[in-house]
Amino acid sequence: MTAQPQPQRIGFLLWPATRALTLSLAEEALRAARRLHPEALYEPLFLLAEAPAEEEGWRLPGTAWNGRLEQCSRLFLVADEAPAAVSPALGLALKQLARSGAAIGALSAGIYPLAQLGLLDGYRAAVHWRWHDDFTERFPKVIATNHLFEWDRDRMTACGGMAVLDLLLALLSRDHGAELAGAVSEELVVERIREGNERQRIPLKNRLGSSHPKLTQAVLLMEANIEEPLTTDEIAQHVCVSRRQLERIFKQYLNRVPSQYYLELRLNRARQMLMQTSKSIIQIGLSCGFSSGPHFSSAYRNFFGVTPREDRNQRRGGSAFETTFTPVERG
Repeated sequence: MTAQPQPQRIGFLLWPATRALTLSLAEEALRAARRLHPEALYEPLFLLAEAPAEEEGWRLPGTAWNGRLEQCSRLFLVADEAPAAVSPALGLALKQLARSGAAIGALSAGIYPLAQLGLLDGYRAAVHWRWHDDFTERFPKVIATNHLFEWDRDRMTACGGMAVLDLLLALLSRDHGAELAGAVSEELVVERIREGNERQRIPLKNRLGSSHPKLTQAVLLMEANIEEPLTTDEIAQHVCVSRRQLERIFKQYLNRVPSQYYLELRLNRARQMLMQTSKSIIQIGLSCGFSSGPHFSSAYRNFFGVTPREDRNQRRGGSAFETTFTPVERG
């Protein structure tokens, strides 16, 4: 007689100020998986890290965590604002859980209590751009990234927002295959499954480290003209400065000339297309403003250290969560 699959309890340890969206994204992914797959027997368990504040509006679900962490096969720490501290009792329980080899993760600002306990030291962790600088300063032993999510050995982190759903889809893919992750994404009307190593979309002024209006205008022009790049003179004319002024602004704020920044922008767009589409390398090169395949491959290799074909094969071949077929290209 075939043994029946056992339910898998996924714990969510919640801090006050956790938003409903963060929690519902994770919960709904697990519930959809259970509806769609007979062996995806996930049971969400909501536990409270602290006594809830007496406030109107959204009230956290769940009960006190005491003595219940070990019931979870995986545990996610969840917060949307950095908690001030972790109680000694909870800290001890989390360290004991980690020593037992349990997979522990963090969603959004849940990385803070995990890092405070030293449980992210030496691990990659996805950190939301809003608190990236603060986090890296406070926790230099953590390898903080601006990726959507990270799955590094027995630690899983998502930067927040919709990346929470991306991480849960990756979990489903690892447990039950890419087909289930795809079915859940369709059920939840998700446009596409994003990989963890995709970067967060950071507001322009935060990416540039400056709110200089002419710089912002110039970069927006570049981003809008990838396929048919403008010349530096044309960009300067559009933003109403001289070429020399534009070059001085870029040098001051970005430490590079406009043409170099523009080239890097186009190459990063090309790399994104290589990973996310099945377009040929020549098509991608042309759509990113390169006049020929050799020109594109040469510029790509000079910047990334590998050719477009090598990069596509390495990155897609190494992904546990790739769900699209990559055609073999000739030539």
